[in-house]
Amino acid sequence: MQAKAAVNQKTGNTLNNAFASHFAKSMFLSVTALAILSFIGTRMFTHVDLNLYGYMVGTIVFIGGFFYRFIAWGERPPTKLILKKGLKLLKRKSTPKTSVEHLATYNFIWNRGIYRWTQHVLIGWGCILSCFVTFPLVFGWMYFTMDDNGHYNIIAMGMKVMTVPADGIIANLSYNALNITAIMVIAGVCMALYRRLKNMQARAEQNFLYDFMPLYMLLLVSITGLALTFMNIFLHGAGQPAMSLIHQWSVIITLIYLPFGKLAHIPFRPMSVLARNYREHYAEQGMKECKVCGDQFVSSEQSKDVVDVLGVNDIEFKAKEGHHLAEMCLPCRRKYRIAQFSGFPTHEVKVKEANQNAKG
Repeated sequence: MQAKAAVNQKTGNTLNNAFASHFAKSMFLSVTALAILSFIGTRMFTHVDLNLYGYMVGTIVFIGGFFYRFIAWGERPPTKLILKKGLKLLKRKSTPKTSVEHLATYNFIWNRGIYRWTQHVLIGWGCILSCFVTFPLVFGWMYFTMDDNGHYNIIAMGMKVMTVPADGIIANLSYNALNITAIMVIAGVCMALYRRLKNMQARAEQNFLYDFMPLYMLLLVSITGLALTFMNIFLHGAGQPAMSLIHQWSVIITLIYLPFGKLAHIPFRPMSVLARNYREHYAEQGMKECKVCGDQFVSSEQSKDVVDVLGVNDIEFKAKEGHHLAEMCLPCRRKYRIAQFSGFPTHEVKVKEANQNAKG
């Protein structure tokens, strides 16, 4: 076993030494995998739609930006620790339930209100389903052929998986899948814009480039996509070439921007499962008591990890009493910071904050 592990480690080191950085290795392997899958799916590139070439380039640039952002984020000491320990805990029995709650039903947003939950479901699932439809078409993993008898053949990875009537339910859902997701995204974006323009707290915290521009970009992509369908059905294709270019460029720019703006939390969202497993597993091992009030507020392991990570960055937050701020619960920590300015030991006052256990 030790010999096998040594061989695997040597192979891994050899592979890493072949590239200038983790980013270069990730990008090379990803593009190579896409090329192989496209080669198989298009039957040796015999079914390539050149009209989708721009989307393909935009997707590859998006992947590069995503890896650059993810690797930079993953190399930070706190993130590296969560990823390392979280990956080891993926076999927990609660992982499927946590994955559904965080990635499908968005239960973590439900506590903030049904309005915000609805807008996130519409935007999140609208974007995800759009990707599930678009990416297989762009890279040739899925395409359609038509028989003389008015039936469509659905081809996936070069194999015919289904034959459906051209005017059937499945065919119509396939034609209008992107229209349905576009309506979902438009509804969700409009809800988000309404809240951000009307809610006073949101207005105070938002700025245009980070909070509003991503929503406008999603809105542009969705509206121009629906406009293509409208022109095809009601205008008999008039103006469609120009609108097709506008839609394509809006998608490409959004894909390139996505890893570097607020929308990056969509592809980053699966990492929340690792964080949840980390918190739950070590909470079961033992909880840390606040050095001031004695309340259990976080796992002992997490408190220790916070102290260690801060130490890696040469940051020390020790109180005069000798304990670390990470060993104090959040209400006591806030009152301790106030005490440093006021001169009154507010953190020693036993009265708790009225909203300290508020959810959302």
